Amino acid sequence: MLATKRILLIIGGGIAAYKSLDLIRRLKERGASVRVIMTAAAQHFVTPLAAGALSHERVFTELFDREAEHDIGHIRLSREADLIIVAPATADLMAKMAHGLADDLASAVLLASDKPVLVAPAMNPLMWSHAATRRNAAQLAADGVAFIGPNAGAMAERGEDGPGRMAEPMEIVEAAERLLAASGPLKGRHVLVTSGPTHEPIDPVRYIANRSSGKQGHAIAAAAARAGAQVTLVSGPVNLPDPAGVDVRHVESARDMLAAVEAALPADAAIFAAAVADWRAASEAGEKLKKDGNAIPPLMLTENPDILATVAHLSNRRPRLVVGFAAETQNVVAYAQAKRARKGCDWIVANDVSQHSGIAGGVMGGDSNAVHLITAEGVEHWPEASKAAVAEKLIARVAASLGPLGAAE
Repeated sequence: MLATKRILLIIGGGIAAYKSLDLIRRLKERGASVRVIMTAAAQHFVTPLAAGALSHERVFTELFDREAEHDIGHIRLSREADLIIVAPATADLMAKMAHGLADDLASAVLLASDKPVLVAPAMNPLMWSHAATRRNAAQLAADGVAFIGPNAGAMAERGEDGPGRMAEPMEIVEAAERLLAASGPLKGRHVLVTSGPTHEPIDPVRYIANRSSGKQGHAIAAAAARAGAQVTLVSGPVNLPDPAGVDVRHVESARDMLAAVEAALPADAAIFAAAVADWRAASEAGEKLKKDGNAIPPLMLTENPDILATVAHLSNRRPRLVVGFAAETQNVVAYAQAKRARKGCDWIVANDVSQHSGIAGGVMGGDSNAVHLITAEGVEHWPEASKAAVAEKLIARVAASLGPLGAAE
């Protein structure tokens, strides 16, 4: 969500300013460009040289700068940003914002901007709890300013503890992604995603499963959330954290997954990335099957419900866009094309999960993928990329296919 975004970071004067240097790095890791404004007080804690070295941009410090203000630099800075982050936001800076003061570069830029603003307060607990600060924070929230933190914990002052610590850099990054997602291309859309394997019990101890890690499905759910969608993720058993901003329904078996998917409908788009087990035991043993030296007990299998085909053939609650996945070990494109026709879905994302796929570490459980997107128009061959990058590309295609909310459906 932050790739190609232009972030204007205003660093206020507080000991937490050192965290803002790490924040610059975290934002740039995600593809954002970062410009920095530092207040006079901020420069007592960190230097413009350090901020400039990390941002690879000139750092702005003065309202009446002959070089910057020949073209009304404070107006330009406010207009060219996609998002303004104030971190740390001191009590003084928040008071200026709440009352519309503009006596330095930071406050003038904030007053001259119509872009979203994210504030990360940082101050002594008594300053944060003071009635004046609480009034200012309430006024800023009413004005549409977004807040992250402050967190509770030990202060720089010896023996001081309580709410007032600036949020950690990654917390601020995630809040920035959520704020930008509020105006993303999937705003107002509901996207349903399935992910991970299913576990089909044989007895209370054993089950049938596969090697799916859920990394691709979880990446798709996270990308959809960053694009502004309301996301429901139906996840089989995985060792992954729930993506931020996503409604996650945890399930075990294919039948559980189908029930959760049906309960989550209606949706604008449904992306079935889960590796659902094709078969389950015809009957689950009530006790652990014991190895007692006699004949091996037979394992009778029965077919699991076909979740993709079930949803794709719904008459009244079918999502506008139904996307399936095909994990193949041979004839990848041909098998995927046949699967798309057989299942009745709109798109199939196919990949080679064999040992000869060429993906370092393998696709199942690995961090990279190389896929083929099969649609009614033909086949697109996407080169190897991280699963996060594949997810971003797929969600961009989903958004383009659905179009803006309110357009002719």
